[in-house]
Formats: sequence, C-alpha cells, structure tokens
Amino acid sequence: MKVPVLSSAPEAGQPAPPVDPRTRLRVLVILTIWFCMALVDVGIVNVALPSIQEDLGASAADLQWILSGYALTFGTVLIAAGRAGDILGHGAVFLAGLVVFTGASLAAALAVSPAWLNLMRFLAGIGAGGMSPQVYGMVQRYFSGAARGRAFGTLGMVASLSVALAPPLGGALIMLGGPSWGWRLTFLINVPIGLVGLVLGWCWFPRPLLVRGQKTAVLAALDGVGGLLAALAVFSLLFPFVRFHEATGLAVWSWLLVSGVATWAWVVWERRQKRLRRPMMVDVAVFAEAGFRNGLAIQLLYFLGMTSVWVLVMLYAQQQAHLSALAAGLLSVPSAVAAACAARWAGQRVHRLGRRLVVLGQALALAGVLLAMGALAANALAGASLWWVAAALTVYGAGQGAIISPNQTLTLERVPSAYAGSAGALVSATQRVGAAVGIAIVTGTSFAVLARSTWGWAALAGLLVIVCMMLVALGVSWLDLRGARARVPLPG
Repeated sequence: MKVPVLSSAPEAGQPAPPVDPRTRLRVLVILTIWFCMALVDVGIVNVALPSIQEDLGASAADLQWILSGYALTFGTVLIAAGRAGDILGHGAVFLAGLVVFTGASLAAALAVSPAWLNLMRFLAGIGAGGMSPQVYGMVQRYFSGAARGRAFGTLGMVASLSVALAPPLGGALIMLGGPSWGWRLTFLINVPIGLVGLVLGWCWFPRPLLVRGQKTAVLAALDGVGGLLAALAVFSLLFPFVRFHEATGLAVWSWLLVSGVATWAWVVWERRQKRLRRPMMVDVAVFAEAGFRNGLAIQLLYFLGMTSVWVLVMLYAQQQAHLSALAAGLLSVPSAVAAACAARWAGQRVHRLGRRLVVLGQALALAGVLLAMGALAANALAGASLWWVAAALTVYGAGQGAIISPNQTLTLERVPSAYAGSAGALVSATQRVGAAVGIAIVTGTSFAVLARSTWGWAALAGLLVIVCMMLVALGVSWLDLRGARARVPLPG
C-alpha cells in the first residue's frame, strides 16, 4: 500500500535535536507529574461536589458547570494549542499552560461564590487543554521506536494509578479540612505540584524552550483562521453533550449542525492552505494514512463506552447498595492497579506486537464488562458481594491498560515531528468527544430505564449499551489489524 506523503514544511517546526537518555527521562518525569495532577484533579473534584454545594450554596446547575465548563474549554483549545506547541516550542507552551492551570487552581480554592469558582474552572480547562497536546508532542519528538511505546506505557500506568488514588485522596482532604476548607484543599493540592512542575520544566526541558523567529512569520505559521474553525467545531460538538441532561430544546442540539459546518469549513481551509503552500493547523494528508485515521476511530469508539463504566458502577453502589462514597471508590482500586500494570507491560511490547495488542486488549476489556454484568445481576437478585463486580472489572482494567497507550503509540507513529503537537491534539480531542458523547448516551439510557424500574436494571441497561459500543470498536480494530499487515513497516 502506498503511504501518503506528509508535508513537513520548515515553518511548521523543526525536528527535535538529539537528546541524551537522561534528558528524555527528565522530560518523562515532568510529563508524568502533569498527568498525575490533571487526572487526580478530575477525580477529587467529583468527590468534592457535595461539600461545594453546602459551603457555597451552589445550585445543581452550578455543580454541573464546575465539571462541564472545564471539559468545554479543555476541548476547545486543544488543536490550536497543539499547533502553537509545534511552532513556538512544546516546552514553552506546556509551561504557559501549567502557569494558567496552577493559578486557576489557587483562585478556585479561594472562591467566595459559585460564579467565581466556575470562572476559575473555565481557566483551568484552558490551561489543561494547553498542556495536553504538548505531552504527545514531546513524546513524539524525543522518543522513537520501542522507547516511544515505553514512554506512552509509563504515562498510561501513571494515569491509571492517579484515577485510583483520586477518590480516597479527595475524601481524606475533605475530612482533614472540614466543611469549609476541605473542598478548598482539593484545589490547593494542585498548587505545590504545579510549582514543582514549573521549576523542573524550566530546569530540565531541552533548550530552546521558546522557538525564536520573526514575529510576523510566527503569527502567520499559527494559522489563526484554521485554529478558530477547529475550536468552533470542537466546542459546538461538545456543548450539547456536556449539557445533555438540560438539553431539552432544539436550540441546544442545533449546535451539532454548527459543528458539522465548522468541520467542513476547516477541512476546506486546510486543503486551501496546502494548495497555496501556506502554513496549516494539520497536514490533511495525515488522514489518508490508515494507521492514523483508524487509530482515531478506535479511540473515539472505545472512549464512547469506556468512560461510563465506573459512572454506572459508582451510581449503583451508592444508590442501590447504599455504600459510602469512599467504600464505592475503593471498588475501582483493583481495576486501576491492573490497568497500570497492563499499560506498563503493553508499552514495552507494542513495537513488536503492534495492532494485535490493541485487539487483545479490547477483547479482554469486553470480557470484563460482560463478567461485571453477571456479577452485578447476582448482587441485585441474590445479594452477592459487590466485590465480585470489582473482580470482574479488574479483567476490564487489564484490557484497558493494553488498549489506550499502545493505540496512541501506533496512531502517531507515522506523523511527522513538525505536526506532532497538532496531531496529538486530535488524539486528545477524540478522547474528549468520545467521553462526553458516551456519558450522555449511556447515562441517558440508564436514567430512562430507572424511571420505570430499579437501579439494578438501569445499570445493566447502561452496561449493555457500553458492550455494543465496545463491539463496534473491536470490529474496527480487527479490520485495522488486517490492513496493518499490508502497510509498510517503519524502521525500529
């Protein structure tokens, strides 16, 4: 199969200079600090919502915006931030995003009203969205071959452990600080971690941090029109889904039409830019490369279902089985540990096993969800322990660890380093979109069943929707595996 030729124009960024193993290790340490902070932040905020409502007098709509406002701004700035990293330097844009995220966390901890807290969450989303593409960009630039797979595997391991630690850590901070200061500590904890990340990044990131050049040339290379169109496309796609439970009018869902038009306009614009040999947000030829295109599709489909599994289990454990938030959170620990171990294991083997690893992981994850459905039915009908659900989802966690990081590695392996950040932003954007749409569909199905039945049937209905989504993702992975055998292998 002919591999499409991708542009790597000099104005799009320069290949990374060779770096020694110690520098690569230092870069990875800083990236893992960010991964840990970002994922712990999401989990802790979920635990802190009841305390925020009580202390600030926040309404249900305020609480939803604390979560959805962060998700919206995070997704909206991703692609433009990825391109900015390619042009200005990934290290500089990463540190700028970390400054915004850390400052917004400090201001959120000092909030005196729900409106102020929500504004700071918007800003924190901008900072997080600015950093996320730089993670993919720096791994893409400074690691290659098997080392790149191991780097993504390490990040996947840290991500899984962070997800497991977040709920109990949030509960401990809320108990430590009491009703008024407990939830504030969940934001304040980001400040010392962020400061450590800033110091280490300033000292350890490869130089130059900021790519210097003629100001007008740099601004032109950023492709402002393409950035605005991409931001509008992502925002208008996410908006109706993050507001799903309030989206009752046609006006809200009309944003999907806006997203479709903006996406079409973005593709037309990028093709025009390439035809005129002008700077682009992303070289559209990358979508003709089957590995990149299929990898995005696999990730989107998998995140449609994956994100909602623990949402359903946590709701069932607390609403039907009447466990405390802490006890319910502990159910996820075995799965997260299994995911961390599997991510590390898979990262060391992805360069050799390729897409077979992704197919194996998806089959394992699917088996875990089916086992969990059986265990959950046994709890609802016969009073079996919920720890059987946790045991079943440990199998799911192992499969999950073998999917996400390897798929990221394989999706980005043929992307030129000049577009590492913007291509990484597309990977991150598919995660955001898949998670938002999936949670809306799965929880919408569960609440529709709950209106006529119990939480047991509601959770099973939601899990059945997840199984269907995972089957489609597995089918795409299988087709991609067959196609991968015909693609020209890259040098290792």
